[in-house]
Amino acid sequence: MASAAEQLAANMNMGSFAKATELHKRLLFTLGALLVYRIGTYVPIPGINSQAFLQFFQDPSGQRGILDMFNMFSGGAVERMAIFALNVAPYISASIIVQLMGTVYPPWEKLKKEGGESGRKQLNQYTRYLTVFLALAQSLGIAAGLNAQPGLVDNPGIFFLVSTVVTLTGGTMFLMWLGEQVTARGVGNGISLIIFAGIVAVLPSTIARMLGLAQQGQMSAFALFFIAVLAVATVVFIVFMERAQRRLLIQYPKRQEGNRMAGGERSFLPLKVNTAGVIPPIFASSLLMLPTTVASLTANADLPSYLGWLPLVTSQLTHGQPLFMALYAALIIFFCFFYTSITFNPEDTAENLRKYGGFLPGIRPGKRTAEYLDYVLTRLTVIGAAYITAVCLLPEFMVAQMGNSLYFGGTSILIVVSVTMDTVAQIQSQLLAHQYEGLIKKAKLRGRGGRGAPTPVRR
Repeated sequence: MASAAEQLAANMNMGSFAKATELHKRLLFTLGALLVYRIGTYVPIPGINSQAFLQFFQDPSGQRGILDMFNMFSGGAVERMAIFALNVAPYISASIIVQLMGTVYPPWEKLKKEGGESGRKQLNQYTRYLTVFLALAQSLGIAAGLNAQPGLVDNPGIFFLVSTVVTLTGGTMFLMWLGEQVTARGVGNGISLIIFAGIVAVLPSTIARMLGLAQQGQMSAFALFFIAVLAVATVVFIVFMERAQRRLLIQYPKRQEGNRMAGGERSFLPLKVNTAGVIPPIFASSLLMLPTTVASLTANADLPSYLGWLPLVTSQLTHGQPLFMALYAALIIFFCFFYTSITFNPEDTAENLRKYGGFLPGIRPGKRTAEYLDYVLTRLTVIGAAYITAVCLLPEFMVAQMGNSLYFGGTSILIVVSVTMDTVAQIQSQLLAHQYEGLIKKAKLRGRGGRGAPTPVRR
């Protein structure tokens, strides 16, 4: 028999959505915030020659490396050198650093485990401070690079350096604040939705480019149809794998409470197949594109004789090259295991189960439970790493066959699908909460003496 929550979820339709006025306000706030973000990606920083920079950025002979990835995540803000060119990249880096420090730095580890809500707020404050520092460092590097390139800046000098650092850092801090507001007053995770909006913004141009190639005869209709079918199949596969989990049965013993027995409940410990999320491909692609970025920035410099091999190596570390794909797969697998070991600690989980009296049937509490959890998690991570590697390498094989004009990274697909699933789940939760509120209001009205309220009878 279905539970009450399942029955309410089955009854959700457009009628229930039309009645959820609070959800409408949250959706409108989210859309308004994303609109503000998209407008900001078209506002250039002061003093930049937008046309000259766009020609410099789109030079087909240049290899921009990591700048291409940042440009895709920011929805084209980098190629326009807009005020949101840094996007939320410093905030993401700061969040990952704070999370890593929370596992190796004892004071932060204590805040994370024992601090509760106040500890979480303190770590969030540290994340904001670190975001400002990283944004200042990155914006200073961008300003110095632009100032050194002839023709890209109208009036190069110290004033341009200061204004660019202030503008780019302020843009990142505004986006961080905007993402927090969306999380609190909108629907979904604000930072994830900002990245999602940037990636989706480049989809129309990618589709238009493919249709243009088909019209010009450079791509057959069968190839276009095959790419469309492959894209749909990839999305379905990602949805299936992101929802896949291993559920471990947890048993709680019975205990005596007065004259009756209590406890004996059963619950499940869900372990996701992809525990690491989209962090491994982001880290892997960032590391692999750093050499290409350095090579592009030093293209006009005279390299010493002992660095004569550098151009050959950087030419192989581009999309679609065998060396790039091999290193990409190896780094994704490494970061999957590394990040999973940080986010999920089997020993802490086993200790919490023992503390509250829970145990896995057939497994002794304590050390044996931790070993079993590590055993299961390792095998799940193998499957998750293989899944992420396959999704991320599929576009690379397409680049090797069809060229960079059709490139749309596997990391972008993972982010788009994951954020969409999380946002839809939150919308369903809002609708479910609205239905519960309606039932509670009806129950209160009946309890106040309505026609349906039965009269108590004394015997």
